[in-house]
Amino acid sequence: MKRLLRLPSTYLCLPMLLACGITLLTYDLPEGYGQGILLLVFASLGIMLADVCCAPRLPAPWRFRERTYAGTREGFVALAFAGVVVVFCLLDLLLYPVPLISNPSSYATLEPGREHLRHISDMCWILPVIGLLCARHPALRSGLIVIGLAFPVMVIDRNRIFAGLFSIAFVLAFRRDEARPLPWKAIALLGLIGCVVFSVLGTLRSGSIEHVTLPFGDLYRSAPQGVKWLLLYVSAGPYNFAAMLAKHYTNTDFLLHQLVPGSGALATADTDIPLDAININVGTEYLPFLMAWGAGGAVVAMVAAYALLLWCVRRLRPAVPLFGLLMFLRIAYVSVMSPFAPQIFIWMNGGFLALCLLLQLLAGLLPNRRAAMPSLLSDHHHELPAWQTTTKST
Repeated sequence: MKRLLRLPSTYLCLPMLLACGITLLTYDLPEGYGQGILLLVFASLGIMLADVCCAPRLPAPWRFRERTYAGTREGFVALAFAGVVVVFCLLDLLLYPVPLISNPSSYATLEPGREHLRHISDMCWILPVIGLLCARHPALRSGLIVIGLAFPVMVIDRNRIFAGLFSIAFVLAFRRDEARPLPWKAIALLGLIGCVVFSVLGTLRSGSIEHVTLPFGDLYRSAPQGVKWLLLYVSAGPYNFAAMLAKHYTNTDFLLHQLVPGSGALATADTDIPLDAININVGTEYLPFLMAWGAGGAVVAMVAAYALLLWCVRRLRPAVPLFGLLMFLRIAYVSVMSPFAPQIFIWMNGGFLALCLLLQLLAGLLPNRRAAMPSLLSDHHHELPAWQTTTKST
């Protein structure tokens, strides 16, 4: 398992294989739909095979653990970045109604002006990571973690909840002492929290899902509603992908709207897409490419997503820079979520990656106090570590 976590394709292909397996168990697939599922499965297996044979690995856990970010230029810039995100989160809650309190069904419905705040507050998932790695004071560390996880609950953004929990789980796994086993209990607890919050917020936002008319199998029908939410969320993407492939539906507008800002709406609801259930409108990361360029376009998109993930892995090597870690966490998370909805090939990701590159450059331009005062740092080394670290870094 430890070696598996270091494979880049683990974050892109294993979730797709899991989602396809759950799809097969959740539905009695109509005739012809199996081809779409097989396409996703074989493409994922092919990428994993190439990854095992010749791709670079994530740095070993000791590389992550030896880095101390607190007290460094990177840590200072990251805390300033986190402070900006916190301010935008507070403005989002103070200037506009809180969706969890005022109208839980208003998810993704933003008042005029709020969408500009949300571009920044959506980055709340970075707060727990920066708190764990860069905050010396326990109160500051705890505050960043709480804000990073509480804000998406208040605005009913389940995606950001998962992003924050995923990032915490990754840090727990890779900052551990290699002599100890993986912290499965902590990771399982984070997963359980995510599933419970997801199910509760799903019920608050959309109510009962008993009215969804899809060819569900016995496993789905016998499950409680909270589990049904999870099964539906995990399986709807591959199911709709398979449906569009079986129906040979083509439409280039949706890919154009996704890739070109301002060219049109990104929503797939209330459109002419021949969905089997109009209120279940997700279709994996690769659905827009399938509709625009067919099965070949979907496979090319999967390979491109893998290439982007590899680029982020290379940004981690060999010394695990902080902003390189944030870039990897973002792309790894959206890769994990690729079976559910388009999140990789969007401009928000490009903007976040560019911002991290600029912040890393800014950190490198700042004066390096630790290099200028080595004796002072040696005398006060006990003050520097933020969380589970062993040696200094510059």
